[in-house]
Amino acid sequence: MSSLTDRYLAATLRAVPAPRRAEIADELRASIADMIDGRTDAGQDRETAEREVLTELGNPERLAARYADHRLQLIGPAYYLAWRRLLRLLLATVPIAIGALVAVLDAVDGGSVGSAIGVGVTTGIEVVVQVAFWVTLTFAVVERLSLPLHLPRWTVDQLPEDRPAGRGVPLADTAVSIAALVLLIAFLPWQHFRSWVRDDGGDHIPVLDPALWRFWLPALIALLVAEIVLQVARHRAGRWTWPLVGAKVTLDLAFAVPVAWLVLTDRLLNPEFVQRVDWLRDGANLDVVYTIALVAVVASLVRNTVAIAAQARRRTA
Repeated sequence: MSSLTDRYLAATLRAVPAPRRAEIADELRASIADMIDGRTDAGQDRETAEREVLTELGNPERLAARYADHRLQLIGPAYYLAWRRLLRLLLATVPIAIGALVAVLDAVDGGSVGSAIGVGVTTGIEVVVQVAFWVTLTFAVVERLSLPLHLPRWTVDQLPEDRPAGRGVPLADTAVSIAALVLLIAFLPWQHFRSWVRDDGGDHIPVLDPALWRFWLPALIALLVAEIVLQVARHRAGRWTWPLVGAKVTLDLAFAVPVAWLVLTDRLLNPEFVQRVDWLRDGANLDVVYTIALVAVVASLVRNTVAIAAQARRRTA
């Protein structure tokens, strides 16, 4: 055998398990010799035949992977679709949510608007990289170790409904909705620690009654988190289904009723905050604020319920 064949064998055997190298070397050497002999018997010179045979066999690392039954992809077809679905979902929600939260916290700590935006964008980009890396690494490890994920088998019931192009929920709409919810969640601790109104000692005066942190504010935050989950579910469904409409109305009622009750019982705003704001000290002005808040809560509840019910009805008609 010439040096080309020896070099090809050496390159191939480096990438196969040591216990099998001798066996594979004998088998591969014999196969190469037979292929070269077949070409020389047809009148081709040996050097050209050898070069063409080795070229036909291809990259020795790829050949070694076939001998060793190694996969030459990071994530194979068994888990690729699950990986892609999860990655898309996380990238559409997590970076925006965390970036917005970090931006608000930076503003709370006294950073400027530009600084908060810069920190939020940078954090969002870092989260994109981290999410993509760790999700991909997890699936790659599962693939290499052949760990069963027990994914549900596909059935025809999973086929998406036939709907005209453009009738789905745009990713941008979902992202904006989630970002708004995250900002609202972040506002609740922000108004407590970084209110724009200060007392005589320079300490921040919370806008909302601090007593609400005993139950109502954590409960409202939990409802807002559930709303984020619902927005993700709506995006995946591609429309408002009746079960999603029911969940949305339930969440809206669970949020609106306590807020309306707090407004009606004059328990929403911090009394100290009201006393510090000259305009609010006038009882009539405070009543105007509460009336506007109550009307806004009720109007938002009615508008959302009617709008999503109409969408669900149109798309199931």
